[in-house]
Amino acid sequence: MEEVVVLIVGAGPVGLATAACLSQFSIPYVIVERESCSASLWRNRAYDRLKLHLAKEFCELPHMSYPIDAPTYIPKNQFVKYLDDYIERFNIQPKYLTAVESSTYDIDEKCWSIIACDIEKCTIVNYKAKFLVVASGDNSEDNIPVVPGLETFPGVAIHSSSYKSGISYTGRNVLVVGSGNSGMEIAYDLASHGANTSIVIRSPIHIMSKELIRLGMTLNGEDMLNSDGLPKKELEFQNHWEGANMVYCAGLGRRGLAGIALDAKNISSDIKSSIESMSG
Repeated sequence: MEEVVVLIVGAGPVGLATAACLSQFSIPYVIVERESCSASLWRNRAYDRLKLHLAKEFCELPHMSYPIDAPTYIPKNQFVKYLDDYIERFNIQPKYLTAVESSTYDIDEKCWSIIACDIEKCTIVNYKAKFLVVASGDNSEDNIPVVPGLETFPGVAIHSSSYKSGISYTGRNVLVVGSGNSGMEIAYDLASHGANTSIVIRSPIHIMSKELIRLGMTLNGEDMLNSDGLPKKELEFQNHWEGANMVYCAGLGRRGLAGIALDAKNISSDIKSSIESMSG
């Protein structure tokens, strides 16, 4: 049984940001990650032309800015390099290939008992933590809806996480389902590579340029918009990261990297306050 103050589950951007914020308060933590690297979605499951959809000033993790010469909209590879530099700067040492299987809160001892699996060694690892931070992300699993006839479709059907480039689709007929950031950008990439591209959208949408979004966020702060680029409900996200019994959910507010940074700061500050109240 390894006793820790804080156990962070997930070494994506939000887990790394939370680790860095805790280190600023000298609060010890352990961070576990089921994949063999940090930010595996960015490294292994993102298309080639991907850039951050918000301007860089809204996409920084806490306590570290982008290089001065970085472009306004950061390309995928440059963002991954930024994360690597972030890990090095704050000496973050995730325990890779460690998958959490269960967590149970002990009301009497006021702590979490976590059972994890060391995937490489095929052994069980037990943790005992005062605070549990779930930073596993909200889009780590593919979601392909059930479409009648898809199982007999003679062509190729893939999830956006498996898409890399439109170069192999030149001259082919391609249908993109969905108009989120990925759907729109993948459709553009396909068309740019000469694919006969169509896109289907379930509901009416609002289309705003990223420059307009940047202007609005600059003038009014990032709290003015929700994930659809529309004015959000006034208290929609307040304390969404805080659960009962010292458990926190980081990065699940659907607010992108700007929300991730805010979650990390709020969670680490709340843990700091809780530790101080326990000591006092």
